[in-house]
Amino acid sequence: MADGPLLRLDARVSAALRHPDRFSEILSDLGNVEVAVPVLAVVLVLAGLRRRSSGTDHWWLPSLAGAVATAVVPALVVPLKVWTDRPGTPAVPPATGYFPSGHTATAALAYGSAALVLLPLLRTPAARRAVVGAGAALVLAVSYGLVRRGYHWPLDVVASWCLATVLLTLLALALGRAGRTGRGGGGGPGQPK
Repeated sequence: MADGPLLRLDARVSAALRHPDRFSEILSDLGNVEVAVPVLAVVLVLAGLRRRSSGTDHWWLPSLAGAVATAVVPALVVPLKVWTDRPGTPAVPPATGYFPSGHTATAALAYGSAALVLLPLLRTPAARRAVVGAGAALVLAVSYGLVRRGYHWPLDVVASWCLATVLLTLLALALGRAGRTGRGGGGGPGQPK
């Protein structure tokens, strides 16, 4: 990754895609912690309040799971950056530690977690498709902006997609389990809920 065929391939693809402009910078900024995490926080609070008002047991659990999934990003990405010690593109100051892309991972986990926490609350398939589509569009926009601006090599972004896929799959499994065991509603002690 730091030298050899993968870096040469990345350099060729990056050279074809890189065209720094203001629009690509704005798109890449959607992956900043200062943007993505507040969006996630608002969604988690609203989803938690909605679950609480509907009488759902453990109403706070999906929101907590979404927050934890996003909070582990730095704990995974930073050691990977140190371990790989990959140099940046020619568009950034000389340094190492660009693999995987922290902005991409942040965007994928924040927007993906927000979508996963919202899905059970949405009544129509169209609303669910819109939320998933919006989350995916935001992650793709950040990814495109990072490569187009030259902040990251394409494989830095792809690596973050892979990491995010694993984390979001684990979150989806956890939310599915919590949904089966944490439904609100009737029943006293010993009765099914």
